Amino acid sequence: MDQRIINLFDEYTHKPLTRDVFIKKLVALTGSTAAAMAVLPLLEVNYAHAATIAETADTLFTQRVVYAGDGTDVRAYLARPKEEKQYPVVVVIHENRGLNPHIEDVTRRLALEGFLAIAPDALSLVGGTPTDADKARDLFSQLDPVKNLSNFIKGFAYARKREDATQKAGCIGFCWGGGIANQLAVHMPDLSVAVPFYGRQPEAADVPKIKAFVQLHYAGLDDRINAGIPAYEEALKKAGTHYEIFTYEGAQHAFHNDTAPTRYNEAAAKLAWSRTVKRLHQELD
Repeated sequence: MDQRIINLFDEYTHKPLTRDVFIKKLVALTGSTAAAMAVLPLLEVNYAHAATIAETADTLFTQRVVYAGDGTDVRAYLARPKEEKQYPVVVVIHENRGLNPHIEDVTRRLALEGFLAIAPDALSLVGGTPTDADKARDLFSQLDPVKNLSNFIKGFAYARKREDATQKAGCIGFCWGGGIANQLAVHMPDLSVAVPFYGRQPEAADVPKIKAFVQLHYAGLDDRINAGIPAYEEALKKAGTHYEIFTYEGAQHAFHNDTAPTRYNEAAAKLAWSRTVKRLHQELD
């Protein structure tokens, strides 16, 4: 697919570009309304393909929970292996479409790897994630950044108090959630590991606060996010932070999201996932 089309969809996904304007620009790039409508399903996520692991899998325990956040109750999806014992905590942080079926599936994938995985819904602050992805995106502008981060930090506190959890904890975040994962690394000195996927980098001045191991995953074709890599890596080196960075050449932003047909890159996603799971076990077991 024409890279200009993918870049346009990325702009629509991450900037205040209305759907009407996006469609007009898509028509201009493809040459006709019919061509634009044919391309559109290849760009947008399809949650019908989200469940690679069934919620009813007999090896898993899943639960929808609510915990006390910063002035609000926070809804979250939790999964762990079925065997009743203690597991390390991994907080899963969604993209700027909220807590959707894909992120719930990622949470189950982590549970199968031996973790207590919990995915808070950041949009709990504004009523929860709607089924309309465009409406979900627009709600993110209403979030208070300080309260939002606090709600994720409180998610760790909730999970660690559970009888089925250890005190060792890490996080993994995607896109918007990748940026939050970086912020959690800055603001949580007791965090053991943070794994941001194509997430916005923290300010260089904040990097010395990071005590966690940071594993960073980037897409080779993601110019918007990749522009911040050099300053971040330089700051990590100067601070003596333990980190590793992987860039997947030829991959698009959101390459791990297997419900995004045009941007999903199976080879990159599987390699990144194997590296993630290995590092989580190294830091949390």
